[in-house]
Amino acid sequence: MQAVSPCPWRMSASIRRTDATLANVNNSLSFLQAQDGVLKTADKILNRMSELATLAQDVTKAPSDLALYDTELSQLKGQLNLMVGEEFNGISLFNSGTTAGLDVASTLTVVTSHDGDQTVGITQVDLEFISASVGTASGDGMDISSNAGAQTAVDTIQTAIQNLATIRSNNGTEQSRLTFAADMLAVNKTNIEAANSRILDVDVADESTKLARFSILQQAGTAMLAQANQSTQSILRLIS
Repeated sequence: MQAVSPCPWRMSASIRRTDATLANVNNSLSFLQAQDGVLKTADKILNRMSELATLAQDVTKAPSDLALYDTELSQLKGQLNLMVGEEFNGISLFNSGTTAGLDVASTLTVVTSHDGDQTVGITQVDLEFISASVGTASGDGMDISSNAGAQTAVDTIQTAIQNLATIRSNNGTEQSRLTFAADMLAVNKTNIEAANSRILDVDVADESTKLARFSILQQAGTAMLAQANQSTQSILRLIS
């Protein structure tokens, strides 16, 4: 039984779907990169909070100095709270509305194959839980206007920094997986395009060889026919 060649039009459709899937995966990768950019800024805010709380532990600081530290801390709380609402193309970068813990998060499903059979989940991490842990929910959950309050604040902020490191690690893992998925799609696209080209495109070298062969055969046939005609005419002259 003769083998049936793959349909070139179906392969062309696969190429277009692979292109579209690759674009979607790259967009999802951009989502994670934007998310990590916000998390990186959140890390800077928490580190500054930690520095302020540590400075407020100094027993030589006057109450007015501690009040200044606490004022800056309140401003940083407000900025951290605003970052929870950041979006990427209208899609929330972070899970919101919960303060139950880091495990409470939303997952977006990213299709990573042109046939839709393979998927990867990316996480809208729970930045609100970290934000609330340092007092942004009530606005006064952490106070460094006293040495004792500053000591408590240091411990709270250190825990928040560790939790933030955990979700940034998760972000990096998901970015890595999506990068490999994008690489695989690019390789698959190249392979499908090569197969499609073999089916549709003319093999110039092979066709040139065939043309030369047929030309030689045609010329040989013409020469033999001419020689046969000449032989016939010679015989007729002898008879006459």
